[in-house]
Amino acid sequence: MNKHLYTNPLIHEKSPYLLQHAHNPVDWNPWGEEPFKIAREKNLPLLVSIGYATCHWCHVMERESFEDPELAKLLNEHFVCIKIDREERPDIDSIYMQAVQAMGQQGGWPLNVFVTPEGMPFYSGTYFPHERRFNLPSFGDVLIFLAKTWHDEPEKIKKQSESLATAIRQSSQRETTTGTLDTLDFDGEDKASQLYEGHYDRLNHGFGFHQQNKFPPSMGLSMLLRHHHRTGNASSLMMTENTLRAMKWGGIYDQIGGGLSRYSTDHRWLVPHFEKMLYDNSLFITALIETFQVTGNQEFADYANDVLHYIDRDMTSDEGGFFSAEDADSEGVEGKFYVWTDEEVESILGRQTASVAVPFFDVSKEGNFEGKNILNQTRTPEDLAKELGLSPEAVTAELSTAREKLLAERSKRIRPLLDDKILTSWNGLMISAMAKVGRVLNDTNRIAKAEKALRFILSNLETSEGKLLRRFRDGEARYDGYLFDYSSIAVACLELYEATYDTKYILKARDLMQTVEEKFSSGGAYYETASDGEKLIVRQISGYDGVEPSGNSNAALAFLKLGAYLADADSIARAEKIFLAFHEDLTEYGMNSSFMMQALHLYLGGLKEVAIIGLRNHPSTEEMLKTIRSGFFPNAVFAFAYEDEAAQKSIDLPLLAGRQIKNGKTTAWVCKLGTCLSPVTSPEELTSLLNYEEN
Repeated sequence: MNKHLYTNPLIHEKSPYLLQHAHNPVDWNPWGEEPFKIAREKNLPLLVSIGYATCHWCHVMERESFEDPELAKLLNEHFVCIKIDREERPDIDSIYMQAVQAMGQQGGWPLNVFVTPEGMPFYSGTYFPHERRFNLPSFGDVLIFLAKTWHDEPEKIKKQSESLATAIRQSSQRETTTGTLDTLDFDGEDKASQLYEGHYDRLNHGFGFHQQNKFPPSMGLSMLLRHHHRTGNASSLMMTENTLRAMKWGGIYDQIGGGLSRYSTDHRWLVPHFEKMLYDNSLFITALIETFQVTGNQEFADYANDVLHYIDRDMTSDEGGFFSAEDADSEGVEGKFYVWTDEEVESILGRQTASVAVPFFDVSKEGNFEGKNILNQTRTPEDLAKELGLSPEAVTAELSTAREKLLAERSKRIRPLLDDKILTSWNGLMISAMAKVGRVLNDTNRIAKAEKALRFILSNLETSEGKLLRRFRDGEARYDGYLFDYSSIAVACLELYEATYDTKYILKARDLMQTVEEKFSSGGAYYETASDGEKLIVRQISGYDGVEPSGNSNAALAFLKLGAYLADADSIARAEKIFLAFHEDLTEYGMNSSFMMQALHLYLGGLKEVAIIGLRNHPSTEEMLKTIRSGFFPNAVFAFAYEDEAAQKSIDLPLLAGRQIKNGKTTAWVCKLGTCLSPVTSPEELTSLLNYEEN
């Protein structure tokens, strides 16, 4: 049994990140009133240190500084210390991240903010080294300086905290801009697409070749697909296909076990930051399956399924919920779990299989990462077959064998930490992705897994009063849900509706978004936190689609779809208010709002409402459903019912009201704002109406 020299109050928490720090010599406290009360009584500043369980530099700073007894003594004597898991409390993280940015620094984690007993920040930074390096002061130097300043120059602290608080409030409170509905048009989408093209790396694909790291741009790729669908622009499709393929072939993707890493540290997508996040993989899957819809190229559907097999195996709880992340580090070394020597590969695979896998996965004696190999794909199996004089089928079979053997061998290694928190909003993203894959590929098993995940969320993270909670772990659901939690689950419900045509999902989405209107509304866009939530120094509003979609972006999409399904003009108006609140971003800076741009595309594309009434066990029904499943129609929503259930379902779903079979065939109506074109009975006619753009 392990004996620890130190144990602090974090030992009672559920967060894996907080528990990682429970035996630091630092007297960490969880966020709450108690540490602020202590700070007021002792007249001490607080250190609010924020990170997450799979954060590499958080681990580094813990080893270097928070486990150092001398630094801990300094912290304990002169500060009251709080640890926060940013994934549990994104509201606090977002506020204090703005303090870093207001000081002209680049944000990131660990995030270390020094605040007054009133919670006002006065100094902040990210990683502080143990010794002076990287042109950064040592953490000890910072602590000594701040402790002295707090004691000797309280007016300086007060002035700085007031200045930072003002900056945070100004940047957090978004006012509705001067745009009007008639100024919302596709010019913003065109401009965003041009910006993407201007930042496109034509050699290695992806965007931002002037930056050190390359992040998966999945939301931007989904936006580019919509631009291509509307305009026929070949560049938008080319950039999307090439970038998805480059990520899937690169070291950023786990070639053996599946799954996309957080980002690439080089321009070639070769050397990843090895942590895997649920939200990255959700958005990647969505972009892949939508690209399959647009191109019909089977490789993109296969890629999506490969990611999902990883989610099934490593990221899904027995009860069906999805875990948050896997760490980059194992045994204290980043990437150790994932890399190989050439001797290991050849020994495990044997001569025949290795003769195919070694060139395919770019394995060499010298390696490509600290003397070892990050596996990456360098050519297609067909190209390799030509080089080796083998059939494509033989190469594919050997590669399948190689993956199985290497995965089995790798499973014997010490795994990176699994952050097994189940977060509501991130689960919403994966449920949406799974439901879409299941619908497009007519995969009922995949749809069933998405439904199981939603049942888990609603059973474990929704209270009897209809309130969503943020996090579930080890039997405990905790923290009030944020805007993104509600809107992400609402969008997931709507995706599941189009995968199952079960109206209960429409009704659940309606109820969730009604709560959003009641508890999060500002009269324009929506606050990140509920009106009955914890009161912080500012109540934020955001439309920025960063590494994940914003709550407002999801809300706009949910309101639009509900408005179409339920013939609810109020829901459409709520989405319009969101667009107007972020009018400048949508018209000028669409790269920062790439998920909201997708919602705006649906709105500007006419928001076509499609109702289909089918005959049971009839070929015409399956043909029509296959058309709307496989086709890419980002400007439409679809409702379906069999003829014998349409009247009953129309009670909850007005879009189905009054629809009847025509000429003995499955029949489709394409409507806009309640006005319908003449019904059609063939897939070809329906496709023509869906692709028709009004001037």
